[in-house]
This record gives sequence, C-alpha cells and structure tokens, in this order.
Amino acid sequence: MAAVNGETQPAKHQEVGHKSLLQSDALYQYILETSVYPREPQAMKELREVTAKHPWNLMTTSADEGQFLNLLLKLINAKNTMEIGVYTGYSLLSTALALPEDGKILALDINRENYEIGLPIIKKAGVAHKIDFREGPALPLLDQMVEDVKCHGSFDFIFVDADKDNYLNYHQRLIDLVKIGGVIGYDNTLWNGSLVAPPDAPLRKYVRYYRDFVLELNKALAVDSRVEICQLPVVTLSSLKIDKHSPITLLATSTKRPIHECQRQPPPTPTFLQLFELTQSDIKHRRSVSQHGIVKSSIHLLGSTF
Repeated sequence: MAAVNGETQPAKHQEVGHKSLLQSDALYQYILETSVYPREPQAMKELREVTAKHPWNLMTTSADEGQFLNLLLKLINAKNTMEIGVYTGYSLLSTALALPEDGKILALDINRENYEIGLPIIKKAGVAHKIDFREGPALPLLDQMVEDVKCHGSFDFIFVDADKDNYLNYHQRLIDLVKIGGVIGYDNTLWNGSLVAPPDAPLRKYVRYYRDFVLELNKALAVDSRVEICQLPVVTLSSLKIDKHSPITLLATSTKRPIHECQRQPPPTPTFLQLFELTQSDIKHRRSVSQHGIVKSSIHLLGSTF
C-alpha cells in the first residue's frame, strides 16, 4: 500500500513492461495462482523461469497471455501458423504445444541467440519439429511470400510481437497470407499504457519512441472502413469466461471495395494484442480479385494487454 495525500492507496504495478492493466498486484497474483500457474505446462514454466533471468526479460510474453494464446489456437483448430518476434520462445512454445503433431510454425526473428536460450526446453518438450526458425528481418521474406500466390490464405494463425514501427507494414502483407477465418495477433498495442500519458510524462526512451507508432496504427484502424474494432483492457480466461478487468481488442472487418482503395497504406503503429480473424466470407472473392476488382474479407481483431 502507498500513501497519497495522507490516504492509503492500493499498490500498483511498478514495472513499465508489466503485462496487466490491473491496478492491484494482489489481484493479478490471484489470477496467476488460481487459473494460470496451475495449468501452465512444466516446459513453459521452466522457460518462463529461465527467461526471467535474462536482462531483456520484459520482452517475454506473460504467462496469462501465453495461456490465452494456447486456448485460442485450440479453439480455432490452428495447424499452420507464423510468429514474428520470437525472443526466447515462450509464446512460440505455447503455440507449439497447442498445435497437432503435424502442425507447423514459421518463426521469424533477427536474433537466433535469444531463441537458442529456450531451444533446449522446446526440444525437451518434444515440439521442436513443428518449428521452422528463420533468422533475419521479416519483411523481405513476407514480400517473397506475398508474391507467391500459393502462400495466400495459407496460415491459420499469425502472432506478431516485434518492431512496433513496422506493425502496419506487417499487417499489409499478413492480410494476404492469413486464411479466411484465420487470426492475426498483434502484441503491445496499448504500449504499456503510455497512449494516454500527458506529453510531459516521464516515459522511458523506447516507450516514448514507439508510442507515436502505436497511436498512429490505432488511429488508422479506427477509421479503416474494412474493420470494426472493440478494444478491451488484459486477457484472463477461466472456464471460457473473460475477466472484466482483462484487456482484449476485437476487430471485425468486412469490405467490398475497389482494389485501388485497398492499397497498402503508409506504416502507422502497433497496438496491444490485436487478433485479426477473417470470417468465413466468400473465399471466391479473394481468389478472383484480379477478375472482379474487389476485395471481400472479414477481420476479427482480438487484443490482450500490451
């Protein structure tokens, strides 16, 4: 508890990179100890503890978010997925454990050294064969995939937790690669709660730098007639119930517009966990775009904390 103007106030999270918007550490700890840690696979617990010792541990996916992703992947019966931004692989392991034995993950990151911290644990969990790790910038590879029509609509799920200034660039490419009915998740779209901070707020340099990109992306999505957005604050699931204190972003899109109106836009910003799900709209519209000059698709955007 902390004293403010002589009054005792509930303790708040002190860490800038905390994954929850909850104002009480005790309440968040309750969530973890009640519904997250008891169900966390041993391999994920081990990787979480190893990652906690790394100097960049703020980059990792939180345990409750990992649980959410694992459940979501099972609900949508995902089989072919992509992850941009791997770090030590906590969310990657969560995905791999959720996929069927013949499931596949294309994992992209500029730093293989961090990935190899978690690789022994991933191997011990028996899911390393599901992962195709590629070291290097993601955009060049995505451009190659977009040029190959066989890759269009080939991914059930895509998770992005990487360079925030490229989120919109990623989105403009990934939207072609995810299948109708698939899901794309963008992490960090509330950017540590800094989006509503006053201009003179004491923010860390990296938080302040990427903040504008996040704001830009959120603005772009808000006025994009192809999408409908519902952004809620941190995700905690218990028996398929969403805790009212948890953040989630829902974005649904359905469009029928001339192609020239749907061209790639200049890069706005990242958001917090935004999951875009293309609904089961007539898939023939996507395949016959060049013939009919229209794009018809739906996106469901779900977000979970930062």
